[in-house]
Amino acid sequence: MKGLPRTITEAAALLRRRETNALELAEIALRAAHADGFNTWLLLSDERAKAQARAADERLRAGDASLLCGIPWACKDIIGTKGVATTAGSKILESYVPPYSATVVERLDAAGAVMMGKTNLDEFAMGSSNENSAFGAVKNPWRVDRVPGGSSGGSAVAVAAGEALFALGTDTGGSIRQPAALTGVVGMKPTYGRVSRYGVVAFASSLDQVGPFTNSVEDSAIVCQALFGKDPSDATTMPLPSEDLRRDLGRGVKGMRLGVPKEFFVAGMEKGVERAVRDALSELERQGAELVDVSLSLTDHGLAVYYLIQPAEASANLARYDGVRYGLRVEGPDLLETYRRTRGKGFGPEVKRRMILGTYALSAGYYDAYYVKAQKVRTLIKQEFDRVFEKVDAIVTPTSPTVAFKIGQKVNDPLSMYLNDIFTLPVNISGLPGISLPCGLSDGLPVGLQVIANSYQEATMFRVAAAYERATKHHELRPKVAA
Repeated sequence: MKGLPRTITEAAALLRRRETNALELAEIALRAAHADGFNTWLLLSDERAKAQARAADERLRAGDASLLCGIPWACKDIIGTKGVATTAGSKILESYVPPYSATVVERLDAAGAVMMGKTNLDEFAMGSSNENSAFGAVKNPWRVDRVPGGSSGGSAVAVAAGEALFALGTDTGGSIRQPAALTGVVGMKPTYGRVSRYGVVAFASSLDQVGPFTNSVEDSAIVCQALFGKDPSDATTMPLPSEDLRRDLGRGVKGMRLGVPKEFFVAGMEKGVERAVRDALSELERQGAELVDVSLSLTDHGLAVYYLIQPAEASANLARYDGVRYGLRVEGPDLLETYRRTRGKGFGPEVKRRMILGTYALSAGYYDAYYVKAQKVRTLIKQEFDRVFEKVDAIVTPTSPTVAFKIGQKVNDPLSMYLNDIFTLPVNISGLPGISLPCGLSDGLPVGLQVIANSYQEATMFRVAAAYERATKHHELRPKVAA
């Protein structure tokens, strides 16, 4: 076998027919990862991966039924891994090795999945292009002069380039869905509270969620099946009964009402992106869905709300990196100067920018005017989604207004960079589930279609996404450099 199978389901079938084994899959993935030319990986843990693969082979021989047993995967380096460095893409945590693993890692370990290593990301997950990493920008395998999207760009590229069968990322304002769209893979953000955040380096705690990158909608549901569930270590997780997330994948969309918000087709959207998304909507209509024009009039306010709440929570979370307890320490003549030197050297410019914004929004005299007001508008945005979901089963939109842009093109224009998340961040503000899947190419680069469902209705979201995927071949397209 020269390369990895395309999907988890294909690999699982090969494993059970004894046509390959977990160790062979791990070695194939490791060879591809070591040959990576996109700066995808911050660390590859060969011996750990091979040990996990051997253990998976023992489980498979004993009849293990988990579809993830023996499947090689990639972990965004903001997710804690016991005994394996976790840097969050930052110099301030360059030498940090967690004493425990995140709950999501423990659940994948329990399923027998094989972790290959840690992937590159925007520092502390702050970015939309993966150019903010302290360890260099990630390149898009479709065109190496283009960004892969962020902040989970490394995880997206690991899947797009055939170096892992799935990957985990985190999504605070679109950091799974947007890079999925720009690299031509499937990326999914669960409902807030579906997945434990325990052991994940905190960025914006009321927005962060862990989710998968995969090569198919079904694979996404398989990974989510392993991740979902109450965790006593994370009070935000919901005690919901387990469910079969794949139960509706084959039902199609006939008779479903799909909302199309006019505010998600804006001036400045690339024509090729709009054309691909309109074609996708027409395909869903041909399959029997009813397209319903809806309005999410507060979408325009989402960007302002997000860039008040997110930096405010980040400034509180990142205050712990003070050079005293863990991470980088740069000595100064006194404690205050030690703080300044440690943070000055340890944090990159985007992290500093957001910490300053957040500290200002939380400061005396401005807290009510900015942070509290943003939280009130957040409630209004969620209520608007609630009203729309009284009329429709799901909402379908573009994922990103553009295809992958050139590395360096927006790095000195923060506002232009922030606008990349305009279609994804309302989902985080509202705590809703969303998935991006390929819906075509524009100028030879992937375009993403976003499906949004109501809270805890991931099965409905997967149903719509699977129906579209089944009717098209866009998800089978691969970057030539990864062939």
